Amino acid sequence: LKTLEKGLERSIDFGYFGFVSIPFLYVMHFSHRFTSSYGIDIILLTILLKLLTAPLTHKSFVSMKQMQKLQPQMERIKEKFKDDKEKMNKEIMELYRRNKVNPLGGCLPMLLQFPIFIGLYNALLTPIELRHAPFMWIKDLSRPDWESLPVTLVGWHLGIPILTLLMGASMFIQQWMTPSAGDPNQRRMMMLMPLIFTFMFINFPSGLTIYWLVNNILSIAQQYLINRMER
Repeated sequence: LKTLEKGLERSIDFGYFGFVSIPFLYVMHFSHRFTSSYGIDIILLTILLKLLTAPLTHKSFVSMKQMQKLQPQMERIKEKFKDDKEKMNKEIMELYRRNKVNPLGGCLPMLLQFPIFIGLYNALLTPIELRHAPFMWIKDLSRPDWESLPVTLVGWHLGIPILTLLMGASMFIQQWMTPSAGDPNQRRMMMLMPLIFTFMFINFPSGLTIYWLVNNILSIAQQYLINRMER
């Protein structure tokens, strides 16, 4: 629309996260001059975002590793002050302070993913040029990937969400490699996240699933390198 030079690009509403969606589109349009594939453009955008957020992600991994090391001491504090919650919380916070650990440090990458997720979702659904854009077996990056592999089973018209299943598997591996804070309930919840996200992504645009899959793969590689360096 911008090439028409009539200000028509301003007629597209990207919502409250337009400040995120529009830069994403500019990056994809720039790379599209060289790739001619919006699927590759999404992968390149994912790599760029991962490089930009890598320091924060590394800091988060280190914070979670430190929390894991402090878990035995935390358990002793909880046992010692189990009848005095206020004193217990005070001692735990003092433990964090002495060891310079931020208990919320592991949450930062996930919080950062939220505006990126919404921004990319709008960037994939709103622009006309991304409609019916193919990539590999996917016929339309703005539609769920199962629509590209339809099957008929006992009269039911279904589809195989290969991309979504790969995303779920990669997320499971990532969660398995990520150090936990030591809380069994929290650990179980984190291991359930891949299953929850897999069901969520079944009807999400294929382009968004590609982003999450590639981001997971890069996170796995980053966690592997961090673990190797700490040995």
